[in-house]
Amino acid sequence: MVQAADRRLQRAFPLIPDGLKARTMAVYFHEEDLPAGVLAPGPVAIDTETMGLVTPRDRLCVVQISDGGGDEHLVRFARGSRYEAPNLQAVLADPERVKIYHFARFDLAAIEYYLGVVAAPVFCTKISSKLTRTYTDRHGLKNLVSELLGEDISKQQQSSDWGAPQLTDAQRDYAASDVRYLHRLREIFLERLVRENRLELAEACFAFLPARARLDIAGWADKDIFSHE
Repeated sequence: MVQAADRRLQRAFPLIPDGLKARTMAVYFHEEDLPAGVLAPGPVAIDTETMGLVTPRDRLCVVQISDGGGDEHLVRFARGSRYEAPNLQAVLADPERVKIYHFARFDLAAIEYYLGVVAAPVFCTKISSKLTRTYTDRHGLKNLVSELLGEDISKQQQSSDWGAPQLTDAQRDYAASDVRYLHRLREIFLERLVRENRLELAEACFAFLPARARLDIAGWADKDIFSHE
C-alpha cells in the first residue's frame, strides 16, 4: 500500500535530482521579466512581495522563483508596470511544472490578478504543515525551516516598502530566502503526507487553491462560503 503511494507520489510530484542540490547559491535581480532559459526543468519554488495584503489594491512588486538548484531569481515590477513578462508568465502557466509555495492562496491571487496566469499545479508547504504537524499551531516558514531543516531565517523585512524605487540588500536577501528552502521542505512533507495517509487529501486541497484565490479576489476573502451561516 505504501509502495503504491510512493510510486504515485513520484509521478505527481517528482523529487529534485541530487545534482541540482549541490550547486552554489546565487541571487539574480531582474526588471519586469525573467530571462529565458535560466531555470532547469522541473518544480519551481514561487513567492511574491506586494504593497500589502489586499490584492486588488496592493500591487505586485516582486516575484521570486527558484528551480531548487542553488539560484534564486527576483523579478521586480515598477510602479505603473504593464506586467508584460512573457518568460515568467510561461513558466508560471506551465502545467508540467509543479509550483511550490508557502501560503499559496495569497501568491496565486496576486499572480493571477496582475500577471493574468494561473500558476498551477500547486504544492503548498503551509497546508502540508497543517495536515502533518498537528502537534503544533506554528506553521510559519520560519518555524518550518527551523524545525525541519535546522536553519534560521530572518523575517525582519517582511513588512517593508516593496514598491520603493530601489530595494535594499536586506530586502533582496529576505525575498530570496522565501524560496530558498521550499524544495527541501516539499520533499519532507511528501514523505510525511504518505506516512500519515493524507497525500490524496493534500492534493485535493492544492487543486482547489486557484478557485480559493479567485474567491478572495472577488470579495469572499473573509467569508467561509462552506459554513452553515
